[in-house]
Amino acid sequence: MKDARRRLAYKAFAWIFCVEIAGSGVKMEYFKKEVDIAGKKFIVESGKVAKQSSGACTVRVGDTMVLVTAVASKDPKPGVDFMPLTVDYRERTYAAGKIPGGFFKREAKPRESEILVSRLIDRSIRPLFPQYWKNDTQISAIVISYDGENEADIASILGASVALRTSDIPFTLPIASVRIGKIDGKLVVNPTISEQKLSVLDLTVSGTEDALTMVEAGAQELSEEEILEALNLARETIESVCLIEKSFPTKTKTLVREPEYNASLKNDIEAEAIAKAEEGVTIKEKGEREFFWASFKKDITARLVEKYPEESVAAIDTILEDIFYKKARDLVLNKKVRTDGRGLEEIRPITCETDFLPRSHGSALFTRGQTQALVTVTLGTPGNMQIMDELSGELKERFMLHYNFPGFSTGEAKGERSTSRREIGHGNLAKMALRPILPKEEDFGYTIRVVSDILESNGSSSMASVCGGSLALFNAGVPVKSACAGVAMGLMKEGDNYVILTDIMGMEDHLGDMDFKVAGTKKGITALQMDIKITGLTTEIMAKALDQAKRGRFFILDKMDSAISIPKNDLSNYAPRMATLMIPQNKIGELIGPGGKNIRKIQEENNVKIDIEETGKVFISGVDPAGVKATKEYVESMIAEAEVGKIYNARITKLMAFGAFAEILPGKEGLIHISQLAAGHTKKVEDVVKEGNKVKVKVTEIDDKGRINLSIKAAL
Repeated sequence: MKDARRRLAYKAFAWIFCVEIAGSGVKMEYFKKEVDIAGKKFIVESGKVAKQSSGACTVRVGDTMVLVTAVASKDPKPGVDFMPLTVDYRERTYAAGKIPGGFFKREAKPRESEILVSRLIDRSIRPLFPQYWKNDTQISAIVISYDGENEADIASILGASVALRTSDIPFTLPIASVRIGKIDGKLVVNPTISEQKLSVLDLTVSGTEDALTMVEAGAQELSEEEILEALNLARETIESVCLIEKSFPTKTKTLVREPEYNASLKNDIEAEAIAKAEEGVTIKEKGEREFFWASFKKDITARLVEKYPEESVAAIDTILEDIFYKKARDLVLNKKVRTDGRGLEEIRPITCETDFLPRSHGSALFTRGQTQALVTVTLGTPGNMQIMDELSGELKERFMLHYNFPGFSTGEAKGERSTSRREIGHGNLAKMALRPILPKEEDFGYTIRVVSDILESNGSSSMASVCGGSLALFNAGVPVKSACAGVAMGLMKEGDNYVILTDIMGMEDHLGDMDFKVAGTKKGITALQMDIKITGLTTEIMAKALDQAKRGRFFILDKMDSAISIPKNDLSNYAPRMATLMIPQNKIGELIGPGGKNIRKIQEENNVKIDIEETGKVFISGVDPAGVKATKEYVESMIAEAEVGKIYNARITKLMAFGAFAEILPGKEGLIHISQLAAGHTKKVEDVVKEGNKVKVKVTEIDDKGRINLSIKAAL
């Protein structure tokens, strides 16, 4: 009986999501177009390469070139309630004339930077597919040429739009993307890589002619007004590009049918479910609410499958979820009441605890409602910096933020495997938020690793990671500029009626039309991320959301200040102590010694670690402050030059008939003539000093050949 029902449910599900194929097998039309974006030419060419894909093109800007393809299966994927879209952005090292590192000498799994661009493309295009499109769809963006000045991410999003529109995949609206920087107070469209280093803003925006679909930004504490100004410039630029895209050739699209349900079945469901949904959406506690609705669904589904054996479980579930969705939105939009009873701007209860872990260098437990993050800080030496082999070359990263989202945080029995794309994306957002408050490397030479373990999740765990990360940095004694907090905003909109929600929980994120995360200090915004599911997001709504987010952020910052208001004065006893100094580059070899003999000896004697940069900057670190201090003094003395008239503590190294040699600085010896060994007459050198004796000497002369003459008599 069960097997028969499964077969019946599968057939019904396949029928519900059936599509009519039109335009399959139509030859890809060749074209080559130029798109001018703020004076920079993007050359789009299609119909020349990868012609067996559903759609393909190349996009070139400068000498950076990316190949973008779109492919979709011909049949819907059974048993899914989401859009099965996969985006892969990959960089070929030959694009920059490089051979990959490592043993195998070929590209391996995607790097974090590639995953982040994949997510940018995914978030830009996903909202624009038809609601009932359930066919496996893949976008592949491959960087095949790279000039080191023009990034490939903006070109890849433009390429994804062209590849989809030249395919039979039901994606019709042209989209574009733009990066906005701010240099010397002026906004710059699509700054080059060298220009980005001078910018206080890195804003990436994607959208259609009428609406934005994705926003991501890192900023150096910019005001809401400055962010809005940049967003408006981005919107104008995107609109102009989309107008040009409209002239590109397209292909007839696959028609997607909206599912049709049995009217009697729908009436029977609504007769019970509407009242139950109205009751369920007002249950405040997440677990209780989910249990209530799941129990009702299980009960009614069992009864309806008996009554309508020809109908699928998937169809019943879809109708039920649609009812719950509408009732939950109605509660907020029309009654201005949130599921958990909060006001529209009310933030869930917050607790902050520092020093949560006894042995970490810094730790904090940040809890907001049913979202909880355990965040730790570990301080390391420059040798602990992350070395990344990117297309642009080898980079060293002193600040790392790793975000973990285990299954138990949402009550799921899910084992930990490799880091997910979502974890990488959320960690990068928190990293962007906290980076601007960190001290400069020359002022604080430590490598900093922040880890956020999400222990509970019911909305905006990435923003909890920002808050917890700020608290943990304070607790670790890192001299950060100020505290940083984040809040997730939501939007529900029907026509002209809309509601902006502060501190959204999981269900509001799922049911809402916008997920807008804003992080920053009391001085300004440091990071934001926005994903939008609807069109018609006006500048007015954006301005209100930013202003409301500012009030929410300030409220959270005040709560954090009550737990710890300034960074600790000292580092943890378990954190390494560090000293830095500069030595001449020609002294690096002398410090290291033949085969590393000298540096190994120094490290072993003082129980320290020494890292040396090519510039001559030396980092000395160790748990024992005395060892660090002694090592620094030794290195300073090693590079010091002897000065005439200065008195030194010297060690007798060699006796001669005419005097004795003494070491006044590491590797620097001078001669004490027999006449200068004592105040009176000296017959034999051995009568006054022996090898290994410690004596005070004065430098009396340094001749033109660098020979140093010393005197014990003068030092007396």
